[in-house]
Amino acid sequence: MAVIKPFKGIRPPKNLVEKVASRPYDVLNSEEARAEAAGNTMSLYRIIKPEIDFEPDTDEHEEKVYNKALENFSEFKNEGWLVQDEQEKYYVYAQTMNGKTQYGLVVCAHVDDYMEGRIKKHELTRRDKEEDRMKHVRVNNANIEPVFFAYPHHAELDAIVSDIVKNDPEYNFVAQGDGFGHHFWIIDNTETIERITELFAAIPSLYIADGHHRSAAAALVGDEKRRQNPNHTGTEEYNYFMAVCFPDNQLNIIDYNRVVKDLNNLTDEEFLAKLAVNFEVEKKGTEIYKPNKLHNFSLYLSGEWYSLTAKAGTYNDNDPIGVLDVTISSNLILDEVLGIKDLRSDKRIDFVGGIRGLGELKSRVDSGEMRVALALYPVSMKQLIDIADTGNIMPPKTTWFEPKLRSGLVIHELA
Repeated sequence: MAVIKPFKGIRPPKNLVEKVASRPYDVLNSEEARAEAAGNTMSLYRIIKPEIDFEPDTDEHEEKVYNKALENFSEFKNEGWLVQDEQEKYYVYAQTMNGKTQYGLVVCAHVDDYMEGRIKKHELTRRDKEEDRMKHVRVNNANIEPVFFAYPHHAELDAIVSDIVKNDPEYNFVAQGDGFGHHFWIIDNTETIERITELFAAIPSLYIADGHHRSAAAALVGDEKRRQNPNHTGTEEYNYFMAVCFPDNQLNIIDYNRVVKDLNNLTDEEFLAKLAVNFEVEKKGTEIYKPNKLHNFSLYLSGEWYSLTAKAGTYNDNDPIGVLDVTISSNLILDEVLGIKDLRSDKRIDFVGGIRGLGELKSRVDSGEMRVALALYPVSMKQLIDIADTGNIMPPKTTWFEPKLRSGLVIHELA
């Protein structure tokens, strides 16, 4: 069962939401955040990337930077740029991209569900990144940014959300930069809140779509706080962390592609010949070629696009990891041909989210920065859930969700 609860969200007034709201902390660097926040003292970047209030060469992991996050968080509340709701509520957060809208419920998920595996993950986390976000949660005593969950779609929950969004939203804006619509409703009807809680209690598992490090950090800090509290009762707010939960049938994963700096001392001809052992290789010319099905790949090399289709017998459709195109390409191209053994640490490879388009791959190769690009057919939500349900972990850089959640629409305080 998925244990959730409503919470007293801390939110910007309607007229300030566009000034406060920001992209997530991990999709841009400090320089980009500093540029986006320029001239805007209300930007949430001052809390989630507080290094922008220091000199450009300041290490974002210094103690004074974390403390600045708390100082700025307090300022936002004191100035009325963030105001706490008086009653516990759920919220609906919807995003519109390319004419399609997905509707999520903003809830507090239970730390135990994460620690005991009812909130399922599909990626490994790095301890250094966990600790960074743990420090941020500790110092602010709050989940400043939500995590992004999926749940098995449910007809009654869909109907509840559909009924709520017939009303005018509290927030409704198109964000500068991403051009996506962001819409936000408040659920304050007691009966509706109770019913949502009951319906989630019948859902066996929630799935982390995006935000594995934030999920781990939030749950670990909650667990830490209860172990440190001799009077712990289990009802404290720190037993919960903030998540936006979307039905799985509304979500799409987009491609996550690769660019490589060299051909491992091979000529173009030698490289293509080695690929032909495991793939049907077809030259497509100079027009961008996009993979059109599972086990079909797009390759860009020396101004030409190629279609690569994995040959029968090179993958196992009954293996939830082995059937993934990211596994096939990692084993048969990156490792076997190009000698890239560890996607997490090898400096010869970089990764490009599909939101940038295949033109980004072409330009990085044409510029001479990279030698070859590889585009993959995107993973499906079914594949993600199958992998999480079987306790497996996807290879690095497999999934890219878009649109990203906007931060600053609502905050959960642990006190």
